Amino acid sequence: MNLVSFFLKPKSVAHKQYEALRMYYVEDLSAQEVADHYGYTYRAFTSLVSSFREKIGDGASGSIFFVEHTPGRKTSAETIGAKSVIIDMRKKYYSVPDIKVALDGLGHSLSEKNIYNIIAAEGFSRLPRRTKLVKQQLDKVQIQAEKTAPLSFENETFKSSNAGILMFLALIKRYEIDTVIAQSNYPGTSVISKASSILCFLALKLANRRRYSSDDTWCMDRGMGLFASLNVLPKTAWYTSYSDRVTTEMNQAFLKQLHQLWLKYGLLEDTANLDFTTIPYWGDDSHLENNWSGKRGKALGSMLAVLAHDPDSGLIDYGSAKVLQKDESAVVLEFLDFYREGNTKKDNKLRYLVFDSKFTNYENLKKLDKDKIKFITIRRRGKMILDRIAKLPAKGWKDVKVECAGNKHRTLHVYDEIVFLNGYDKEIRQITITGNGKIKPAIIITNDNDLSIEQIIRKYARRWLVEKEISEHIDFFHLNLVSSSMVIKVDFDLTMSILAHNLYRLFAMELGRYSHLSAQTLYDKFVLNGADIEIEKKTITVQLKKKRELPLILEVMQKFNQQKYKLLGNKNIIFEGATYS
Repeated sequence: MNLVSFFLKPKSVAHKQYEALRMYYVEDLSAQEVADHYGYTYRAFTSLVSSFREKIGDGASGSIFFVEHTPGRKTSAETIGAKSVIIDMRKKYYSVPDIKVALDGLGHSLSEKNIYNIIAAEGFSRLPRRTKLVKQQLDKVQIQAEKTAPLSFENETFKSSNAGILMFLALIKRYEIDTVIAQSNYPGTSVISKASSILCFLALKLANRRRYSSDDTWCMDRGMGLFASLNVLPKTAWYTSYSDRVTTEMNQAFLKQLHQLWLKYGLLEDTANLDFTTIPYWGDDSHLENNWSGKRGKALGSMLAVLAHDPDSGLIDYGSAKVLQKDESAVVLEFLDFYREGNTKKDNKLRYLVFDSKFTNYENLKKLDKDKIKFITIRRRGKMILDRIAKLPAKGWKDVKVECAGNKHRTLHVYDEIVFLNGYDKEIRQITITGNGKIKPAIIITNDNDLSIEQIIRKYARRWLVEKEISEHIDFFHLNLVSSSMVIKVDFDLTMSILAHNLYRLFAMELGRYSHLSAQTLYDKFVLNGADIEIEKKTITVQLKKKRELPLILEVMQKFNQQKYKLLGNKNIIFEGATYS
């Protein structure tokens, strides 16, 4: 090849344009002469000159004709597209794993090493070690998440920061809760099925997600989406829209179906603890009654809800957020109807109801007695009653030891007698207790004359468990956050909280010595964990990060390895330990 002709007779378009412009500017030829030499029309060449002037400008280089080759790996279009998200999340102090989870939800397949390199190149330093509370209080990132759709279950791998909630799918399957959901009257949507819709709410409850006014990064977590058989969970507006379609009748029918399940699996014993809780409302409360809120220490516009708790299994069997003050006393009878409806004689195990003094009136106690239901409650202490107790003969008092927490015992001073009760219209057993740390004595009344004093006191003391569970619902399941912008109907929110609570209790039963732990502690120790998730032809493998309790988790979940999940494409879920923490 003649090397001279390479310059004088250019082949490529860019080279030809460069030589023509060089001849025009450097050799000072006219536009017509250059056009004739390189076969341009006059008008085409003058347009080329104008375009060149716009691109170059004063003092600019001629790089539009020459490509500068830089050593090293080239930046991919994938990295360029995700860079702004990475920088924005890092500015709000999100870790590399958290950013990775969000990018997987947005469809960007970047490795953690790649994310770290981008962060380091931008001059960000390593994050300091932070507490869980600090992580929960991170500023929210406004990112346009992927649109929710049913999962295709094609082979893929992604990360999740909330993969621990997938363990609850095993319990939902084992106890046939998925069948109850499928047979319920809850609605579905054109995109999200009935079962997936309910699991969307459960995912947020089980993962301790607080209802913020804007979409959190949970709507980009593929693991939380997988829990509901979706690519990602829907945004907050969907939750409000869905709950608007749910009626009180749907919730009660759902709880009745669950009630039959608990009976079927022997999870309900002969005692139920009943108590009220106040759910505050911070909007226009003109249509609401004022109820006393122990959490706030005052009466405020609120909904009054009732819960029925089994002290042996820890399950909450019944709940209703439609209680009016005028109907408070009748709630105990409504619960009895709920418990017995659809039951066979064999299923009617309920023998004891335990509640406090303000739960019902003496007339309803009489109805319970006629119905052969034993009850244990506290009698209200008026001045006349206290004066009478002060005059009780000393020889009738005796000391009893009652078991307390931590295998300890407490000595109480008690007086056991039979008294006539106005309103109840007959005699009843009354146990007066002192030495319990109260200024005034406690007075227990019951229609059970067979149990010993110790057994009666221990049975009533366990009623405080329902108060503990109510407090847990408020703190962990965020039952009183009805003022947030994710507006959920209170009775539906209560129903979902009850189901989530019961799933935690079922999970605790699988953990042996940890069965007494609260939902918050179970979440912190066992459920809060990230994982690499791989969807394959027949299995979904969840590789949980290293954690102190991981060996116990893997041992428990191994029992469920053979279960297939219809919602997950009839695949098994296999839990394994990852090689990193």
